Amino acid sequence: MLVAIDGPAGAGKSTVARALARELGFTYLDSGAMYRCVAFAGLEQGGGALPERPGALGELARAAGIEFAAGDADGAPGRVLLDGRDVSEEIRTPEVSEAASVVAADPDVRAALVAKQRELIAAGDWVAEGRDIGTVVAPDAELKIFLTADSGERARRRAAELGADVATVLAEQTMRDERDSTREHSPLQAAAGAVLLDTTGLGVDEVVGRIAELVAGR
Repeated sequence: MLVAIDGPAGAGKSTVARALARELGFTYLDSGAMYRCVAFAGLEQGGGALPERPGALGELARAAGIEFAAGDADGAPGRVLLDGRDVSEEIRTPEVSEAASVVAADPDVRAALVAKQRELIAAGDWVAEGRDIGTVVAPDAELKIFLTADSGERARRRAAELGADVATVLAEQTMRDERDSTREHSPLQAAAGAVLLDTTGLGVDEVVGRIAELVAGR
């Protein structure tokens, strides 16, 4: 079975998807981390700026060896490996977050990573989260969820996670939401048949519980 969870930054996708996978005994796929890996590789290659040569980002995406290592038994998050290197912390910086949104708008990158994602989820039980899992990667997923939340709360969550200023995060989030929702390829939107779940004011356990009930009803 595949549970597809999509939504904007700060809606709680990663935290909820990781906890849900543990609850159900499913494997967790963080598709956003894959775009972050490509962005990180691009920034490294470009000395702090993404390469501008046509096709360069697509080449990086196709060549990237991205793996997800299981977390500890105590619930610690899994690790993200890029070509065998643990980049779990490096890909979560504000610079990589901003670059990842740019990278995700590149059709060559999306094609390469969508292929990798489909290969991963082809067998077994998965909780996959991102911005186009239910619309592009797996439109036939048995359960599709679109998580959202008030923009102010999303910014506060991201700021707390990053140790950053809320106003700064909100400004960056607004620009990223605009770019993600209006991009030509795979714009951020709820998939047909998706269950819309507003997480404003809800704890992680409450959200996970609601989705687990939906899974049980399938």
